[in-house]
Amino acid sequence: MTSGIRIGTPAVTTRGFKAQEMKEIADIIADVLNAPENEEVLAQAKQKVTALTDRFPLYDN
Repeated sequence: MTSGIRIGTPAVTTRGFKAQEMKEIADIIADVLNAPENEEVLAQAKQKVTALTDRFPLYDN
């Protein structure tokens, strides 16, 4: 049996994420895992994810 989470890097590298953005993703995941029921932490995580993905849109408009 395996456990844990696997994050596929092709999805983020295709978007243009580099090492710094991967660290941001890891930090966001750690924050949520450390306080999964804390609404403030969850709201901050959502805000950080939105800001990160806004910097690296999937498609050029």
